[in-house]
Amino acid sequence: MSSEVRGAGEAKGGRGAQLKHTGLRHGWTTGACATAATTAAYTALLTGGFPDPVTITLPKGHTPSFALAVEELAVGRATAGVVKDAGDDPDVTHGALVRATVRRLRPGAGVVFRAGPGVGTVTRPGLPLPVGEPAINPVPRQMMRDHVARVAAEHGGSGDVEVTVSVDHGEEIARSTWNPRLGILGGLSILGTTGIVVPYSCSAWIDSIRRGVDVARAAGRTHVAGCTGSTSEKTVVAAYDLPEDALLDMGDFAGAVLKYVRRHPVERLTICGGFAKLSKLAAGHLDLHSARSQVDKGFLAALARRGGADEPLATRVAEANTGLAALQLCAAAGVPLGDLVATTARDEALRVLRGAPVTVDVICIDRAGTIVGRSAPATGLSSPSGA
Repeated sequence: MSSEVRGAGEAKGGRGAQLKHTGLRHGWTTGACATAATTAAYTALLTGGFPDPVTITLPKGHTPSFALAVEELAVGRATAGVVKDAGDDPDVTHGALVRATVRRLRPGAGVVFRAGPGVGTVTRPGLPLPVGEPAINPVPRQMMRDHVARVAAEHGGSGDVEVTVSVDHGEEIARSTWNPRLGILGGLSILGTTGIVVPYSCSAWIDSIRRGVDVARAAGRTHVAGCTGSTSEKTVVAAYDLPEDALLDMGDFAGAVLKYVRRHPVERLTICGGFAKLSKLAAGHLDLHSARSQVDKGFLAALARRGGADEPLATRVAEANTGLAALQLCAAAGVPLGDLVATTARDEALRVLRGAPVTVDVICIDRAGTIVGRSAPATGLSSPSGA
């Protein structure tokens, strides 16, 4: 048996490559790393030598090369490892060592996938994989099958192999992901639809929101909650006693929740978050991140007038330093700005839902988790004003 562990793998051209116009380097998904490791391991199993670097073809035709960080060849099996480089994306799996161990199987067995240490197993319905399967998503599976077939054709193999994917420290890393809530236990998911990580594209977060809705629906949940953070989750649980798999970690992506629920309705959706963030939704913004939308104090002043504020108070609201300051000014004057923001945000949510049969309510909180605004429930099948 031979075994070798070396430094971190790098893609051709250095750690990632610079994206046009952005100055940011893209990176590689866990699925691309697993495919590279599988390709190298199967090549070594058939030829006795590891290709290093190993080149793979991604779904859109890109052909990155990966240096190997691990090589191990034994009787009947081979293991290769690649260190994931997420480029300039703040990915929790950046630097993780992704390994693939390939073993021969009887002719006709095809490619069988196993979860090694650090790769999760699906335990709940609603995901794109059956319960009991390793959390290796469909596109990475197809990438690995395609590369196994290619290596078999080049080196005279049958293509009938068992591929065990593992990630060093993956179970620990997975605690920082949605996996436990989605019912993926024991480690990370092997992900990626293109093989490429685009910095700050937020695609992984939005995909997790969608999978969260799928899992809740499969579990028979009729009421889910999109929350901007842990404080709003606690507020919703206290208000409605919702189970964990009915909670969607929405973050700033209110639009992602609403658009997916529009296509995959649930009976009831509660949106809960900080007053300032939800004032952005009320003003028509579906991305609530501070870099992409701002609290509009003029909009808050207009709502305050609607709630009975006189012109001097409305002017002070418009000139307030923060949304919270505007809320405090109105609270002192008995103007229900929090409820007005919640109700207007609810109406904006119903607009995005476009008549989908979903009842919506909105809860606004302050930083301590105190409810400072709340709407009545309303459904997309009737006029919001009649709620």
